[in-house]
Amino acid sequence: MNNVKSVPSGAISEVVNPFDLKPIGTVTLRSWDQIDGYLTAAAQLHANRKNWLPAHKRIEVLGNAAKIMEGRFDELAFLIANEGGKPLVDARIEVARAIDGVGLCIKEIPNLAGTEIPMDLTAAGAGRIAFTTREPIGVVVAVSAFNHPLNLIVHQVAPAVATGCPVLVKPAADTPLSCQAFVEIMYEAGLPEEWCSFVPCDTVSAEQMVTDRRVAFFSFIGSGKIGWMLRSKLAPGTRCALEHGGAAPVIVDASADMEAMVPSLIKGGFYHSGQVCVSVQRIFAPKDTARDIAVLLSEAASKLVVGNAIDESTDCGPLIRPKEVDRVADWVDEARTTGAMVMTGGQKISASTYEPTVLFQPPELARVSQEEIFGPVACVYEYGSIDDAFRRANALPLAFQSAVFTKNLDTALNAVRQLDATAVMVNDHTAFRVDWMPFAGRKQSGYNTGGIGYTMQDMTQDKMAVIRL
Repeated sequence: MNNVKSVPSGAISEVVNPFDLKPIGTVTLRSWDQIDGYLTAAAQLHANRKNWLPAHKRIEVLGNAAKIMEGRFDELAFLIANEGGKPLVDARIEVARAIDGVGLCIKEIPNLAGTEIPMDLTAAGAGRIAFTTREPIGVVVAVSAFNHPLNLIVHQVAPAVATGCPVLVKPAADTPLSCQAFVEIMYEAGLPEEWCSFVPCDTVSAEQMVTDRRVAFFSFIGSGKIGWMLRSKLAPGTRCALEHGGAAPVIVDASADMEAMVPSLIKGGFYHSGQVCVSVQRIFAPKDTARDIAVLLSEAASKLVVGNAIDESTDCGPLIRPKEVDRVADWVDEARTTGAMVMTGGQKISASTYEPTVLFQPPELARVSQEEIFGPVACVYEYGSIDDAFRRANALPLAFQSAVFTKNLDTALNAVRQLDATAVMVNDHTAFRVDWMPFAGRKQSGYNTGGIGYTMQDMTQDKMAVIRL
């Protein structure tokens, strides 16, 4: 461990507004020696069972935190917009969700309960009683993504606090300020500091932290390439949950309500400029109406206001880094030169922004058809039969949430059955989520299940007592 080469103690990382790239704050990166100390302290906390945080203390801390967040609502929303590029209108929704998420943790604590196990089902078990309890799993290390810089942290840190697990949290390098604010709120709410450590650090130290043998549970939200690599290096015994991205498919049936569908698809496709793991990406529509749907979507997308996320009028903010704008531009240019029709957009606005873009009939092998775009681009494809649409929707190694728009119950139920996804939205966009529902990727899109209650179950483990009478 002591041979890890990482940033020197006291190194500073600058945080910028992704629209104009102006500095808005700094964080001090943690060296490996500091992280090693956090892990040691966390492991000792868990090992000392007599000093585990009782449920009433965890409920008190989380309740206080929710009240503090409510009092800082506007400050937190501005911070999300300023460092992450999410428009203020959506940043406010994120803060409200984060507060509700803390409340959900409180409500789930009573559900961390065991059950009686019947023992006299055979003669071998007769004369005994047995029951289970749930215990905190141990040290949690959470590595988070930039696109929901407060709510994702809540989904990883608050369940750890609720279950009584010491937690170390590494925010995305681009958006550490919201994470820092939440950790400080937890301290203010009464959580002893050693139970939650804010750990901005370089990638070398982050990998060493994640793969350390003292880690009991690893929570990761971000790139599939990084997540699966880290999972392959976890210490024996470390459990994990991975949340990656998808290329969400939408099936449009001939009976779909176009008037209701178009605003929903625009929201699902261009919310946070498409930087959402379940953003609407691939829309499959009947051959005789697909072009008309693409036109309607392009007309709506062209009216979206692109700008600095801290401006009230902005609908679509910047991409998180200029290189992401360049990447999206390259993907769209590839699709255009190989046959896609650009219905609207298709150009960089600035180094940090890209036009909301609708593509019609991009080739199946183009990157916009094969990989997660994670940008303000939606693609419309023609299909001849709905079975062909299902086949193409399921063809990728990515599978997360999906959707179908139809007025036909048989079609809706058939889509639920046929689409390879963890959730199928009927007459709603693929990015719909409430924080108590299961949220997970299949195939390369993730491992294990997110959602407040599900995460709390993952962060605890069963213990059984068998008593011979």
